[in-house]
Amino acid sequence: MAFLVFISLFAVYHSNVSAQVCSGKDDCQNKIKEYEEKLSATRAQKTSLSSQIDLMETKIELTRARIQNTQHIIEETQIEIEELGGKIDRLNSSLDHLSQILLQKIVEGYKHKEVGIMEIFFAPDANTLANQFKYLQLAQENDRRLAVQTQQIKVNYSEQKDLRETKITELETLKKTLDAQTAELGYQRQSKERLLIDTKNDEATYQTLLARARAEFAAIQGIVSGAGTETKLRDVSKGEAIATIISGSSCNSSGSHLHFIVQEGGTVINPFNKLKPVDSVNKSGGDPFNPSGSWDWPVPPTINLHQGYGVTSYVQSGGWYDFHNGIDITGSSYDVVAVEAGALYRGSYSGNGGCTLPYVRVNHTDSNISTLYLHVYAK
Repeated sequence: MAFLVFISLFAVYHSNVSAQVCSGKDDCQNKIKEYEEKLSATRAQKTSLSSQIDLMETKIELTRARIQNTQHIIEETQIEIEELGGKIDRLNSSLDHLSQILLQKIVEGYKHKEVGIMEIFFAPDANTLANQFKYLQLAQENDRRLAVQTQQIKVNYSEQKDLRETKITELETLKKTLDAQTAELGYQRQSKERLLIDTKNDEATYQTLLARARAEFAAIQGIVSGAGTETKLRDVSKGEAIATIISGSSCNSSGSHLHFIVQEGGTVINPFNKLKPVDSVNKSGGDPFNPSGSWDWPVPPTINLHQGYGVTSYVQSGGWYDFHNGIDITGSSYDVVAVEAGALYRGSYSGNGGCTLPYVRVNHTDSNISTLYLHVYAK
């Protein structure tokens, strides 16, 4: 959990986005491109409070443009679904009508088949015979065309029904996208408000917070790269108590939490891929909480997620790093246990900012996996 926590949300809400950023889908897509280009340029300049606020405001406008673009696509999709419904109804009526005519012609054809043959056989002259043949050929051709037309309408009817079902599925996906974008807009607006509150809109205060956040990030990166000072304590079993979360602030962190990292072959991976589903409260401001593995958690449930893995809400809202390499969590107590058996090491890293970040590492037995537990005192 970085020192400056921009996002402390407990509920997702729909923000008012009625003010127009763009008109029409094409205009919205142009605006999205414009804001994305501005965002890319602004990211490199976030060294002052004003540039940070500019970054946040650009993200807010970008999200609003994406929301309105999604709304336009939803409207178009709803119209397409209605038009397809009308087309299906008309095709259904045509199919019923043609099927009745075709059935009637088949019945009449059987009734008059023998009569038609006898009429041709006993035709009084060649002209009458030719006309009878011509009539039969014309009737057969009309019947063939009617059958082909009926079959084509059947195919069109089936295709239109399938297309309508596809559009309905697309509409449901678009509605979910709109909900997520609206929630993201709420997070971004609250993040901006939180920044102004935390800094009191003061540049010097911002620079202090910026330096602390960067120092914590540098310390975490140093530990992950193996630059920390480590001492082996003992071999531990799965579930054995190995550490205690530090109460309060610790080395540029604003509050008690465990920063949990998983390395496989020296590469940081998503902890959620290893941890099992568990009772939880998501306090991250919208980061995914999707554990799918088999490990028990390093802290006792209920688990509170303060920041997720990867490009998190904090990162997106203006954090001073691009990727969160672990997860920030707390549980029902400050006790920390090993998720797997292995060799326990006590570690510390002294970097920028004049503080030492304590942690423990467990190198898992018969495995290339190690787990790191930061902001803790070893037991």
